[in-house]
Amino acid sequence: MSRPTSVRLVEVGPRDGLQNEPKPVPLAVKIELIERLAEAGLTSVEVGAFVSPKRVPQMADSAELLGRLNKRPGVSYPVLTPNPQGLEAAIAAGAAEVAIFAAASEGFSRNNINCSLAESLERNRPVAKAALDHGLRVRGYVSTVIACPFDGPTAPAKAAEMAERLFDMGCYEISMGDTIGAGTADQVRRLIEATAVKIPRDKLAMHFHDTYGQAVANILVSLEEGIAVFDSSVAGLGGCPFAPGASGNVATEDVLYLLKGLGIPTGVDLPAVAAIGQWIAGQLGRPNGSRAGRAIAGQG
Repeated sequence: MSRPTSVRLVEVGPRDGLQNEPKPVPLAVKIELIERLAEAGLTSVEVGAFVSPKRVPQMADSAELLGRLNKRPGVSYPVLTPNPQGLEAAIAAGAAEVAIFAAASEGFSRNNINCSLAESLERNRPVAKAALDHGLRVRGYVSTVIACPFDGPTAPAKAAEMAERLFDMGCYEISMGDTIGAGTADQVRRLIEATAVKIPRDKLAMHFHDTYGQAVANILVSLEEGIAVFDSSVAGLGGCPFAPGASGNVATEDVLYLLKGLGIPTGVDLPAVAAIGQWIAGQLGRPNGSRAGRAIAGQG
């Protein structure tokens, strides 16, 4: 399997990255973050989630954000829509792309959305259909594809099965999420091999968290397995509020630095993203989680 000749990054910082921040992030800061990321060359920036504000208060302003955002031509601004009510609100707010999600483990599904895997698929089905009927693009997420904080290791075949079920609902792409960042290179290889039997590799994306410092290594093995789409988060923002022990997403800057060294183009300006990472870390009053970003900014 040869490495891809180009890579697309899906920037998840404004949604997956910010959703776990303990203090409210001002809407103006979110908008500036998104607009700067798009200006830096990222062509897909996940901007919000139409979920219960009680469960994820940080995303309560997603409708207003979409309305005020200065959208850049050629850039997609997907939002998460876990139920019909969320989809209706997203459509009303002008969303053109939405995402649905399911877990690969029963424990995470029950703790995250209070239902079984089978029930989660039935919940997603009408959302996907309605979104497609409205002409929206639909992306699918499968979480806990390597391991679950409640159930332990996830069988690759189970993760592949859940990915296939979402793909069959009409998702144009399935993002496979190592939610607690426990995966290692060999586990990732086996996961991709199992999933590629059911879904073409060019319809797969990988979503790594860096809890054990393995995310960049896991991206490298994914590249060797022919995967060309990766989710990442500026400054390594993130951590799932429903997954104990999960740390931030792999940093966009670190992924860009890896790809630059491999000679794989992305169309994204690494120094610009590094500057954005330093800025948003300062706005949030937290350390910059990107090693490459800190080095480029001269922060060590």
